[in-house]
This record gives sequence, structure tokens and C-alpha cells, in this order.
Amino acid sequence: MPAHRTTLRRAGTVAALATAGVLAAAGVASAHVTVHPESYAKGATDGVLTFRVPNEEDKASTTKVQVYLPTDHPVLGVLVTPQNGWTAKVTTSKLKTPVKTDDGTITDAVSQITWTGGKIAAGQYEDFNVAFGQLPDDTDQLAFKTLQTYSDGDVVRWIEQTTAGDDEPENPAPVLKLTAKESEDGDATPAASASTAATATKTTSASASSSSSDSTARGLGIAGLIVGVLGLAAGAFAIVRSRTPRS
Repeated sequence: MPAHRTTLRRAGTVAALATAGVLAAAGVASAHVTVHPESYAKGATDGVLTFRVPNEEDKASTTKVQVYLPTDHPVLGVLVTPQNGWTAKVTTSKLKTPVKTDDGTITDAVSQITWTGGKIAAGQYEDFNVAFGQLPDDTDQLAFKTLQTYSDGDVVRWIEQTTAGDDEPENPAPVLKLTAKESEDGDATPAASASTAATATKTTSASASSSSSDSTARGLGIAGLIVGVLGLAAGAFAIVRSRTPRS
């Protein structure tokens, strides 16, 4: 076989293996416990959080899931959606700092939810839905540390915090981002209001400029007509005057 063909074949094999390795690594990296949606507005009320738990093992099933809710920025009014085949146990804890609401002062909040009795097989995932009454408004994100237990006794701890500027850790905790609260008049954020105002100002300026341009154009058009009429009149007068002496 010619040398150049051998070289091309080897290069193709190496490229294929490298691509397969990248895809495999991407598949493993994406198989994390996550929370959906990825963000909510600060202080949002009456919503649902979905914890998606994929099975990363080929020879074992997930048999237990433990989600820990933060108590320094508590989620209020937590309710667990019934899950076929799973039994949920809800644990509450005393808050170091009680939370004042329109309905009174809250001194206890859910700190842990444990699902057992079900099974997530290899290549599958399960969604665990949790309803809430109100999210905190004094933080930019909530981290829900999670423990995933397999049928062979292995426990994966999804508890590592992600630091800005650093690579994603091997076992990151599910994180819910909290965005700016909506204002009373329905604007999403003050920045959005400023942007809207700026857009309105630009639109008004553009309209005024367009109106001014139209008025100028109309004025020039009328002036042109007047000049044209005067020119015709002057021409006619000159013709009549030149013919008069001849008569």
C-alpha cells in the first residue's frame, strides 16, 4: 500500500477515536443532576421546581435521591408532587432568622426531601417536581445539594459549588439563578425600563426629525412652484413687451 494512503488511513482513525472520546466525555459531563427552569425572579410565588436525576451507571440503578434546600435563604411553602413508585419524605428545620410575610412570620422551612422506593435504570432519568409558595428575594442564586444513591451502594454527592471564572466541578450542585424582581407596573427590571425609555426617546426624536424633514421638503416644493410660476410670468411679460413695439 502506498505510504500516503497509509498515512491518511491512520490520520482518519486517530480523528475518529478523538471525536468519539470527545462525544463520550460530553455525554458524561452533561449527565448531572439539574434543576429546571434554570432561573426565576427574586421573590417569585406559586411556582414549580423540577429536579432532573439521570442515571450515570451502566450496571446499577438509582434507588434514592436526597435534595437539600438552603435554610439561610429558605424556600417557603414547599409541597411535593406524588411520584409513581417513589415515596417522598419531607424534613423541616428551624430557621436561624425567621422570615416575615404577609401571612405572618415563618419560623420553619423544608430543609430536605428524600425519595425512595423507586428505580432509575441505566440510560434513564427521573423528574421530581416540587411546588413552592415563595422564593427568597435576598440572594442571586440557590444551590440545592443532592445525594444520589445507587443499588450497588455507590453514592454520588452533587454538592460542589461553581465559582465564577473556574471550570465546572466534577459533581456540581444544581443551581437556580434568581433574577431581578418585576416592578409594580410590570417592567422586568429597572434596566429594562431605562432601555424602554431610551427606545421611546429615540423613536420620538426620529419621528420629530422625520416630521421636520417632511415640512422642509414641502416648503422647498412650494417655493419651487412659486419660482416656476414667477419665471413663467416674467417670460410671458417679456414676450408681450417685445411684440408691442413691432405692432
